[in-house]
Amino acid sequence: MVLRVSIIAFILGLPLGAIAKDPCVSGPQIGQRPGPYSFLVATGPQRGQPTCYVCETAGKPGIIVFARSLSDPLARVLTKCDDAVVAKDKEGLKTWLTILGEKTVAIDELSKWAKRTGLKSMPVGVFDDPVGPPGYKLAEDADVTILLFIDRKVTANLAFRSGELDEAAMKKVAEEIARHGAKK
Repeated sequence: MVLRVSIIAFILGLPLGAIAKDPCVSGPQIGQRPGPYSFLVATGPQRGQPTCYVCETAGKPGIIVFARSLSDPLARVLTKCDDAVVAKDKEGLKTWLTILGEKTVAIDELSKWAKRTGLKSMPVGVFDDPVGPPGYKLAEDADVTILLFIDRKVTANLAFRSGELDEAAMKKVAEEIARHGAKK
């Protein structure tokens, strides 16, 4: 398949990047329920404890950010999520970052990264399996998967491969976060 795309791009004189990839599909889709899972929290009062924030949100709005690596674009997304917690205080919004794979980053390193990033209230932690929580079906090629949910039903799902979390993607994420929990 890649060879065919390369040949077509060559014949048409297009750079390979000009041919759009299919959107990344990862995790529970709109209308589906994110299942409970525990991960090891690296920041805040629950540091060092396995915690299930999905369980704690009940009917309140939540945002889960799954990531396979730490990056500046990820830090900007997390800052937007962290700011949303303050802005949507009355709604009880809960948001958190789950790094996939305990070998990706140690909790001490993750805690320091979160502090450098300027996160104030957003917990971050590590899920031991790089595949992600059972039943979530996170795509192997998804570097970042963002799930917004209310009443334990996904209302938005944004997934990005490595390098796709650019300014346009960041704008889309910010718009979804701003709309999240708004009465329709």
